[in-house]
Amino acid sequence: MKIAFLTPEFPHPKMGASGGIGTSIFNLSKGLMSIGHEVVVLVYGQKEDECFVEKDIRYYRIKNVRLKGFSRVLTQKKIQRKINYLVKTIGIDVVEAPDWTGITAGIRPDCPVVVRLHGSDTYFCHLDNRPVKMITKIRERLALKNADGLLSVSQYTANVTKELFTLNKDFTIIPNGIDLDHFNADLSGTKDQNTILYFGTLIRKKGLLELPLIFNQVYKENQQAKLILIGRDASDILTGNSSVWAMMQPLFDAEAFKNVTYLGSVSYETMKQHISKVTVCVFPTFAEALPVSWIESMAVQKAVVASNIGWASEIITDGKNGFLVHPQEHHIFAQKIIALLSNETLRNEFGAAARKKVEQKFSLQVVATQSANYYKQLLLK
Repeated sequence: MKIAFLTPEFPHPKMGASGGIGTSIFNLSKGLMSIGHEVVVLVYGQKEDECFVEKDIRYYRIKNVRLKGFSRVLTQKKIQRKINYLVKTIGIDVVEAPDWTGITAGIRPDCPVVVRLHGSDTYFCHLDNRPVKMITKIRERLALKNADGLLSVSQYTANVTKELFTLNKDFTIIPNGIDLDHFNADLSGTKDQNTILYFGTLIRKKGLLELPLIFNQVYKENQQAKLILIGRDASDILTGNSSVWAMMQPLFDAEAFKNVTYLGSVSYETMKQHISKVTVCVFPTFAEALPVSWIESMAVQKAVVASNIGWASEIITDGKNGFLVHPQEHHIFAQKIIALLSNETLRNEFGAAARKKVEQKFSLQVVATQSANYYKQLLLK
């Protein structure tokens, strides 16, 4: 099959900043190609139009049309023309797009469209307890309603989405996958003792304003503890502050802050090296669909302390391959971190069990095969 992905982001130097959606599509693309399928990636919102082939993926950068009041509609028509051209010339079988802002609401190409839930704007606004723009909610609902196929990376995200949009349609659950050859355990390398790692965007919804309060309590009991932060800084949607990192800094106790290091963004290729060196990974997030960062940490056999909200139990079994705690339970969250920092046997048990879980459920081959089988069934309808 020839599968096209329509996306606002992708982890490629030419494409600009990319987050979880882009990483998920990147991983799935590699998995699909490894089992014999062809992949085309169309990235809209680009600075220029461009087509190029790299590592067997055909890329199309799409510049949005600029015309006040009509930009979105004209860009959708442009995307539709491009997809139909690819259907006709190279035989695209199916197009998959994420639910974010409902880009496919105004796109009806000459091939089936699959929408995969990675978390819509409506979904994340609901989890953040903030209002969503009505026009965005309408577009996202229409995109789901018009889709020929519906997937979700977690059952929790599917359930919440169905309720928010009053949908009667069912979703097939296929989780995010990762490349186990890349994110493998380096058990021989030098480790930094008593180090805690968070990686991901520095943003309120991922619990970054809770993390300083958690680390303060860890430091009170373990002055050797160090916190490393990796990821791009973001503005805060509730206060309008341009930097969540700036908001975090005064929340740290003065002495604890001396043991905090912020590295900013690093390349996807080097992320595994950073994960391998640390002792524990932490994710006190409030809003996710199915976070790839958790799975990557587990694949590298790291003990994880993460949020216990919604999707969490679909990745981690509390007390077996990680700990799950509510982000606002600062003392309990800190105690779980302290327990792992001080107990190498427990860390190793969690790490081994975590790797096994990832191999069984989240490997590229498993997820890609599930996705390919879904596309095949859709094309038979």
